[in-house]
Amino acid sequence: MRIAVDVSCWDNNRGFGRFTRELVGTMSRDDPLNDYVLLADGPIAVAGLGPRTEVVQVATARQVISSATADGRRGIGDVLAFRRAAARSGADILFYPAVYSWFPPPRRMPNAVTFHDAIAEHFPELVFPGWRARSAWNLKTWLARKSADRILTVSQAAKAEIERYLRIPGDSIDVICEGSAPVFAPVIEAARLAAARTRAFLSPDARFLVYVGGFAPHKNLARLFMALDTVLKQPATADLFLVMSGDPEGGGFLSIFDELQALMQASPRLAARVLFPGYLSDADLAALYSQTVALVLPSLSEGFGLPALEAMSCGAPVLGAEGGAVMEVAGSAGLGFDPLDPASIAGAIARIAGAPALRTRLAARAGPETARNTWSQAAALTVRSLETSLGRRRGGQGA
Repeated sequence: MRIAVDVSCWDNNRGFGRFTRELVGTMSRDDPLNDYVLLADGPIAVAGLGPRTEVVQVATARQVISSATADGRRGIGDVLAFRRAAARSGADILFYPAVYSWFPPPRRMPNAVTFHDAIAEHFPELVFPGWRARSAWNLKTWLARKSADRILTVSQAAKAEIERYLRIPGDSIDVICEGSAPVFAPVIEAARLAAARTRAFLSPDARFLVYVGGFAPHKNLARLFMALDTVLKQPATADLFLVMSGDPEGGGFLSIFDELQALMQASPRLAARVLFPGYLSDADLAALYSQTVALVLPSLSEGFGLPALEAMSCGAPVLGAEGGAVMEVAGSAGLGFDPLDPASIAGAIARIAGAPALRTRLAARAGPETARNTWSQAAALTVRSLETSLGRRRGGQGA
């Protein structure tokens, strides 16, 4: 196959940007049979790509990562520029690693689209600033799923949400996975451990939890803060800190940072114990994961929850919402809670912080659990899905 790939969200700092970089890079390196044409709207690092890979720069007025935001949209000219580039690519099939950057495929070109989740459909009031943005998103996703030969997603939990809220039949959806980059491995060097603590504003002996991700409403951080305020009242866990790694401004998406600041102003405990170092490098995150009591991801919904896998690769246990993608990824290395109940979140934090033996047991399971999700596995499953899409189209079968 000659596979055209939309990589316009390559530089995005959110999860689907990392997904695109890691998945497409691994596909191009691991696949000895197929050719890849990457359609980009900005420079991308080609050093880590496979030898059968071509990068096509598409001339646009603005990059997708700056125009396709919660309250913005891409220009028609930029969308058509990508469509024309795909048509000129000579590809047998077009692959979109994220519906976020979808554009109409060339006529009669088979295509497959990745829906990472159905959060925008499940919790629209927590994602969109108004009806215009919501309507534009709904139109785009409707067109994307109507034109797709195959839908991909990254977890069974995401598939179930997509079936329910996007009304896509389950037999049209292929579940792949995500993986952890090599940088995420246990760190033992004292200098690296100490340097990461310094950049996270932690003292050398502080006990801490880590949160990594955005500050969007569906991340459920207000309830996490309420839970932590309760935990800090207990003598056995009053010494805990919470490191919040991410972009408080939201990167063009909704952010509840001001609400979190208000909660901190109302609680001296939170004000003293919650730290906002901004973005931390992968190397620093690996060092923090190697020392943390646990990673906590209280989101109401996640497509996959990649920080969970990355933390586990460093030997950290995970706290997350019961029944969601995070606990699907964490498996036996996780401890679940009801994300709608601050008392349940507080109970999970208190359990793992107050019981070193429990933390040790969960941490010991973290490494083995990561073997279920690798980028090589994700790449192989994606290629298989694209082969299925192309085979059905050539065989005259609809999606």
